[in-house]
Parts: sequence; C-alpha cells; structure tokens
Amino acid sequence: MTGLALRDGMLLLGFALAFVLLFRKLGLGATLGYLIAGIIVGPQVLGLVGDAEEKMGIAELGITLLLFLVGLELSPSRLWQLKQDIFGLGLLQVVACGLAVAGALMALAGFSPAAALALGLPLALSSTAQVLPMLQSAGRLRTPFGERAFSILLFQDLSIVPMITIVAAMSRAPAPPDAPPGWLLAIYTVLAVTGLVLAGRFLIRPLFRLIGNLGEREMFVFAGLFTVIAAATVMQALGLSTALGAFVAGVMLADSPYRHELEADVDPFRSILLGLFFLAVGMKLDLHAIADRPLFVLGMALMLIATKTAIVMAIGMAFKMTWRGALALGLLLSQGGEFGFVLFAQAQSALLIEPQAASLFGAVVTLSMATTPFLMRYTQRFRAEPEQTAEGLETPSADGASAIVIGYGRFGQTVAQILIGQKISVTLIDMDVDMIQVAGTFGAKVYYGDGTRIDLLRQAGASEAQLLLFCLDGDQLDAANLSAVHEAFPQATIFARAYDRRSVMKMSGAPVEGVVREVMESAIMMARRAMTSVGVDEPEIAKTETEYRKRDLARLHAQKETGDLYAGREILAQTFAARADDIEAEAG
Repeated sequence: MTGLALRDGMLLLGFALAFVLLFRKLGLGATLGYLIAGIIVGPQVLGLVGDAEEKMGIAELGITLLLFLVGLELSPSRLWQLKQDIFGLGLLQVVACGLAVAGALMALAGFSPAAALALGLPLALSSTAQVLPMLQSAGRLRTPFGERAFSILLFQDLSIVPMITIVAAMSRAPAPPDAPPGWLLAIYTVLAVTGLVLAGRFLIRPLFRLIGNLGEREMFVFAGLFTVIAAATVMQALGLSTALGAFVAGVMLADSPYRHELEADVDPFRSILLGLFFLAVGMKLDLHAIADRPLFVLGMALMLIATKTAIVMAIGMAFKMTWRGALALGLLLSQGGEFGFVLFAQAQSALLIEPQAASLFGAVVTLSMATTPFLMRYTQRFRAEPEQTAEGLETPSADGASAIVIGYGRFGQTVAQILIGQKISVTLIDMDVDMIQVAGTFGAKVYYGDGTRIDLLRQAGASEAQLLLFCLDGDQLDAANLSAVHEAFPQATIFARAYDRRSVMKMSGAPVEGVVREVMESAIMMARRAMTSVGVDEPEIAKTETEYRKRDLARLHAQKETGDLYAGREILAQTFAARADDIEAEAG
C-alpha cells in the first residue's frame, strides 16, 4: 500500500507539474492545468491512478483551508473600506446571476426548481483562483477596477457557506436516524460560532502570543493547522458545515497581529491540497456523459458566459462604471468557479442532481474557465477606455512660485508636500494625464507639459524661481539637458533625482547642486536602522556611513572618468578585505 501511494503521488505531482506549467505559459491558469492533468491520469483516459473518491476526501481539506484564509482577509477595517462594493455589488451579482441561470436551466433543460437552484447558485460564482492572478499580472489589482472585482469575488467566497446550507436544506437524502431536527441544528450553529469566537479570544490568541514570544516559527505552522482542523472538527461533530468552522476560525484571527504569519504558513498547504482537489475532480469527470452530449455542454457554457456578462455589466453600470469598464468586469467574471465543483458534489450527495449532471456541469465550468483569457485578450480593443489626452489641461504660467517640481510621481509628491509644508510656493509639472487628473481629485494643481523643455520652464516662471527640482522617473535626464537648463536659468539651484549609479553617470559634469540617488539613500537609511537595532552606538554608525560614502564617491568618480560601470572594483574589494581582517582580528 505504501508503494502504491508513493507511485500515485509521483504520477499526480508529475502530471500536475507538467500541465500547470503548460497552462500557465498559455495564460489559461493553474486550475485548468490541474483539471486536465486529473482527466488524463484518471481512469477514463490513461488509467494510471484510481480511487478518486479517497483522494477527494483528503483534498477537501484544501477547501477548508481556503475558507480559513478568506476569513483571515475579513478584518473589520477591510470590510468597512469595501462595504459598498462587497455587500452591494457582490450581493446583487450572486443573487441576480444565480436566479437568472437557475431560470434558464428550468426553461432550457427542464430541471426541477430545486435542481436548477442547486446548479444555478454555484454557477453564479466565478473563479477566484483564475481571476486574481490575471488582475495581478496585469497590474490592476489595486486599481478601482481591481478593487471592485476583488469585492465581488470576496462576497462570492463568503456566500459558499450559505449556499452549502441552502443545498442541505433542500436535500432529498434520508436523514440519519440520529440526526437532530432543524431547530436544534440552528441552536447548535449559534452556540458553535459563539464558542469558536470565545475560544479564539481566550485560547487561540494567547497560544499564538506564547509561540511568538518563544520564537518557535515552525510551531506557527502546527498551531495554524490545529486551529483550522479543530474548528472544522467541532462543526462536523455537531453535524454542521466544516467550511463554516474554518471560516469562523479565520475571522476570529483576522485582526490579530499573527494574521500575516498564519497566511504565509497555511497557504502552501492550501495550495497543495487545492491542487489535489482539482486533480480529483478531473479524475471523477464522466467523459462518456460529456461525449454523449457535447452540444449541451457547449450550449450551457455559452449561456452561462452570456448571462453573467450581461448581468454583471448591467450591475456595474448601475454602480456608475463606464460601459467599457462594466463590460470588462462582466467578461472577467463570466466563467464558473472552482467552488462549483464543491457545491455540485454537495448537491449530488443531497440527491438533488444525478452524477451525470454533476459531470456535465463540471465540464461546463471547465469550458467557461478556458474561455476567459481569450475573451479578455480578443475584446481588448472594444472595451479599452479611450486614452486620456492633454486637451483642455492647463499649461504652466509664471505665478511667482519659488520652486518648480518637474515630475509629480511618488518621489515628486513627497518633495512637493514637504516644501509646501515649509510655506514655499511650488509649481507642479507632469506629462502623465492620468496622474494630473488623479492629483486633481486630491486638490493638487498639476500643470501639463514636458518640464525638460526650456521654453515651457520659462513659461512656468523658471526665470524667477529659486529652485528647479527634477523628480522624473527613469533616466531621461543627462548632463546636456541639465547644463542647458542651468545656462537658461542661472539664478535657480537645480536638484535632480537619479535612480541608481547608471543615472548618476549620465549626469556627470552637470552644473547641479545635488543628485539624489534614491536607491543608495534608502539603502543607507535601512543599514543605519539595522545597526541601531543591534546596539551599535551613533558615533560608530556615523563613522561607518562616512567611510562608506567616501569609498562609494571614489568609485563613482572612477566610473564617471572611464564611463565603465565596473571601474573602481578594487575599492569595493578593499571594503570586503577590510571586513575580513576585522573578523580575523576579533577571532585572534
């Protein structure tokens, strides 16, 4: 048995690794990779691995861990910040899509109301595992669009527990002889949730505090898994949802100082077990049933995508999104989700749907997930917002400002705000139209224009300004630009931002008061704080910093003179050699 388990584990991991890498490369997401790997390695294709039911039983712990992590995300401040989108946009999406899909299933496929609801509600959910990585890779997760998509997905994750409860309430399966009546289950639920919250406050938090004080990091893993499994076990013993127990366990630790440590420790187990869950789902899909009714699967997938896209788009526009943004949101959330497989299994156990229907709609979810990357890619030109133009934006004019800040990104914002705090009048110039409009919502007046142009600087009042501060991103400045600016406005003191020593080398010889190399200054600040934290006194810290700056400046001079980034390597080597001598002296 041990040898068989090892063989099955090797095959499952090997096929999963190959297909997930392939599907990631194609931009189709890891979930589809796991499903296809399970189908191929399972009994209906290659037949290399069997007993999907046993593996599903183990893998369902991954769903439990996922709900625990969802609970950890729900700190009160986070909920309050996104409350309108979560409980407004999210609730409308789940209810409207669930009822619409259920109605379509009754009308088009002749399902009973209970079966249609048991299928329609899960199909209203989208794939968190697919959508969030897509938003992250596109850099849109922290944008208003990404926040709205995340809010809907978060509400969908929250709705899993009530959906499981709804399926259980509609169950046609005969209740066990010793099963408690419904009113007693409701009391058990309230008592169990209350007990878990109290246990979290008076037992679990002190436990994590003790582990943190002892510095036993690996014990966080044990304690985190114990918390999840203990909460799920209590709920199972009472005949309640294990998912609800895991979710409550997460919520009760959401605003604790150990939240991020728990997320980091539990997430690898969640990833592995969730991957195993999708492998088991793929192994259980009835390919013969799908092959017998391919047009049904295709038609249901198209119905699902069209229905969800239309409803989410309408809801988005009702929440004052542009039609393009609402369309993008609808397409992004048009697929079925991974929790559909969980709820289909629940509905099958409750005798609401046949095993064949579970396989067919599992294939519908899989097909809809496969379409999302292509829908997003090939509708880009239709749903992309028109590019902002500079039309209508003010260009700078001489207003007697003492300082002109060119570039109003994160660096320029900090510089400008500090100067304004000292009552120094500032004119702000940037070429990023989006940045100008966003800054305007915060009350900042930023003028449009290319601040490296002499004529525009003159128009902005550089002839009278005392300070010209170039806070531009990248390395677009060089010695020639800065020399021309100095020649045109000799009364102004010029400062320039440089990202690294390559940028500094490009400005070599420029008549500027100072070039601030942001990578170096922030690194020195961290090093100073690190030395302070280990007890090095201030005079010694200052001496070390001075010596470092002296060596770095000598190396930078050598690089400027030769134009070679590798010049002055012997100075760097001397630093490490001196440290080695110190260590040897201390040891001797």
